[in-house]
Amino acid sequence: MTTRSREEETLQDSPHRVGDVMTRAVVAVGRRTQFKDMVERMEQWQVSALPVLEGDGRVVGLVSEADLLPKEEFRDSDPDRLTQRRRLSDLSKAGAVSAEELMSAPAVTVHADATLAEAARIMALRHIKRLPVVNTEGLLEGVVSRGDLLKVFLRPDNDLADEIRRDVIDVLFPAPVEPVHITVVDGVATLTGRVQDASRISLAARLVRGVEGVVGVDCRLTAAGEG
Repeated sequence: MTTRSREEETLQDSPHRVGDVMTRAVVAVGRRTQFKDMVERMEQWQVSALPVLEGDGRVVGLVSEADLLPKEEFRDSDPDRLTQRRRLSDLSKAGAVSAEELMSAPAVTVHADATLAEAARIMALRHIKRLPVVNTEGLLEGVVSRGDLLKVFLRPDNDLADEIRRDVIDVLFPAPVEPVHITVVDGVATLTGRVQDASRISLAARLVRGVEGVVGVDCRLTAAGEG
């Protein structure tokens, strides 16, 4: 079993989690909610998917725009046998009228304490735009979307510079040869200065790149004796 260094923990223990950016006021439906009602809710609240709940709020599925579209696509068509075999699921949804019949189940979910990178990875792998956020009992707490994950890139440059100084530079280089200067412009962090330990320079660049909201890193740190 390996132990993480304090520097590695800085990257892994970022304070920016799904719970920091998720939308807590969520529009949801029950199993028996009808097709037209779901379309109306999506239009009214400008959302592309609706969690399906049962009981005291446990997420059992998700109805997205993609689940609703087959009804229009196959409304006046008579698909050939090849299409029927390839798109059996879509054809069944074309005749569905309730959330229970239309939903994708089980729902792909995420916990509030998951990192933004973990949520982004799930969305990319599953090709989905929104994730219900649930607690340990599967009860709905919120929804996180692709747009929510991008909110970290709206962080002020000064906030990014402060976090880089506090959580990376002061940890890795507590006694630099000369002061390490940090400038952040439009999310791009530039590091300049001279440090004692050359082996930590590449780690510093990696940790800075891992700070939520950083767009890019220009690491110009040099070691004592270089140049």
